[in-house]
Amino acid sequence: MTASTSADAAAQDRVFAFLTDPATHPGVQRIDTHAAAVFLEGTRALKIKRAIRFPYLDYSTLAKRKAACDEELRVNRPFAPQIYHRVVAITQNPDGSLSIGGSGTPVEFAVEMTRFDERQTIDRLAEAGEPDRELVDAIADAIAASHAVAQPAPAERWIESISAFIDDNTAALRTAACFPASDVDDLDGASRSALCRIRKLLEQRGRQGYVRRCHGDLHLANIALIDRRPVLFDAIEFDASIASVDVFYDLAFPIMDFLRYGRGAAANALLNRYLVSTASETLDALSALPLFMSLRSAIRAKVLLARMGVNSRDKAGVLRSASAYFELAREAIHPPAPTLVAIGGLSGTGKSMLARALAPSVLPQPGAVVLRSDVLRKQLFKINETDRLPERAYRPEITAQIYQIMVQRARRALSQGHSVVVDAVFAEQADRNAISQTARQLKVRFNGFFLRADLATRQSRVVRRKRDASDATPEIAGLQEQYDIGAVDWDIIDASGTPEQTLERCQARITHREAA
Repeated sequence: MTASTSADAAAQDRVFAFLTDPATHPGVQRIDTHAAAVFLEGTRALKIKRAIRFPYLDYSTLAKRKAACDEELRVNRPFAPQIYHRVVAITQNPDGSLSIGGSGTPVEFAVEMTRFDERQTIDRLAEAGEPDRELVDAIADAIAASHAVAQPAPAERWIESISAFIDDNTAALRTAACFPASDVDDLDGASRSALCRIRKLLEQRGRQGYVRRCHGDLHLANIALIDRRPVLFDAIEFDASIASVDVFYDLAFPIMDFLRYGRGAAANALLNRYLVSTASETLDALSALPLFMSLRSAIRAKVLLARMGVNSRDKAGVLRSASAYFELAREAIHPPAPTLVAIGGLSGTGKSMLARALAPSVLPQPGAVVLRSDVLRKQLFKINETDRLPERAYRPEITAQIYQIMVQRARRALSQGHSVVVDAVFAEQADRNAISQTARQLKVRFNGFFLRADLATRQSRVVRRKRDASDATPEIAGLQEQYDIGAVDWDIIDASGTPEQTLERCQARITHREAA
């Protein structure tokens, strides 16, 4: 429920009428959210806090709204300096008229921003189609960069708040009475059980400094494409404690939102790019991802249901969206057992393309972690993925070390309940045995694929690569023909056709094996 004084509400109504008056502000567009009203005019946007009070925020007085505007500017300018400019007063002149930034008495305050193309928010782009890999990588990089500079925060309050999140979600979902009570109870119980399982992990990550003052509200509508680069905006300003969370909880929001829009490839690519950007430090947080995604999804369902009481124009549409988020919350909190997929083959057989294409469909959501030997080698030498390594980086002892790292990281991710796709040549029987043995030791399902294609096909593919982690050349591809690969007990896959055909062949093998 919300509350506001009649005086503040009346004063705001007058300001809103002034900002939408065709005589003074022709062509203005007003957008209402649950806590603010945004007025778009030309290249400018004015955001005014609504005179309301929720349990988690209070904008009921002019002084509190001014403080909230100041805090919003302070919090968001580091994320989006090209959007956020200043806090401006709406003033009353001696004759009783209103002005923006005048010298009279302030009657309201607004955050003044540069208007961007509202069609370029990532939720709109995701709704229109699957975002391309380059955009998703840029989003992941922007999120990782924001986490790298985020200030550490106390972990205890964040961990204790999770129970309150669950309580609030359950109470709101029960009160709304839009979903079966048994489903709400199931989500509540599974969420509490998940929290108990990962509590020690969360405490450990808190000690390691992964609880930070993050964006806090990083759903896809709060990321915009500006000058071809993703920009994070509208971070939480009204309560620092709500945004002081584990960085992985911050990341879980856009991952979950991509899934909500049916963009599983984007969700998987976002997770994998973030993991690469943060090296291996996030692998041990994977067991928290089901709860984090479920919480984020349930919160979105709760917010949408609350909005139905304010916005009566499209209750059916809002309810459909809330239902989709609720079902995703229930699905995420019950992840299936993980799977290990190994993809081997000589350079140019299409291993990496297959790994990226296959990973989103390897449950649990948002799909498998992809561990690529070429990327791990670049990480070992602390260089960018697309920089070339010297020949010494490919000595046998270095290659053996890369395979060891890959097995170790696969084990870590699988132990967290998350699936893994490993991508490497796997020319040696010992390396193939080591990765398959990992699956046996952890008692997870294993699928091994070894891709084959003729030399001409492999060399032509290697030549066409651009900005890729692989340092293979046509000459190296030719030398690999001399490898003594030995007997391969994985599925041998003809990879001489299109990437789509290779993917279909592998998926058919997986489906057949699961049905057996």
